[in-house]
Amino acid sequence: MADIMTLLASGADGHHAEPSVFGIDTYQWVALAMAVLIGVFLWKKVPGIITGGLDAKIAAIRAALDEAKTLRAEAEALRAEYAAKIAGAEKDAEAMLAGAREEADAIRAKAEADSEVMVARRQKMAEDKIAAAERAAIADVKARAVAAAAAASKVLIAKAHDGDADRKLADEVIASL
Repeated sequence: MADIMTLLASGADGHHAEPSVFGIDTYQWVALAMAVLIGVFLWKKVPGIITGGLDAKIAAIRAALDEAKTLRAEAEALRAEYAAKIAGAEKDAEAMLAGAREEADAIRAKAEADSEVMVARRQKMAEDKIAAAERAAIADVKARAVAAAAAASKVLIAKAHDGDADRKLADEVIASL
């Protein structure tokens, strides 16, 4: 303890003693320790281990970058594929729309043609009914005219013919048979 006190007391006056061992000052001991440390590092191949670890990290990072490039290429291929599918779907939709329009136009044209045919047929049926009604009316008028003529002729024959004329007519008819 007395030595410590002596050291402290000698430091109080502004001068302090520098320790030295075997005549080597402190800065030389530090340099020697550094040289030994570097020598041990080289002997144990620490720089190789450090560079090997760094190389392994670099390889892992390169592998990750390569994988990222591969994934990016796959993503771009998928995007291109889906863009092509979307374009194809749009073309299909346009084709379907055009087909539906053509089909609707064809249906409308067929419906117009069918309605024209139906109107013509119904007009023909109406004309036929009118013609049949006219024929029926004419036949009815003729039948009434015949009935009226027969009735009038009966009356006229009855007035103009008497029993002798009837017998003579009946004899002529029987003779002709």
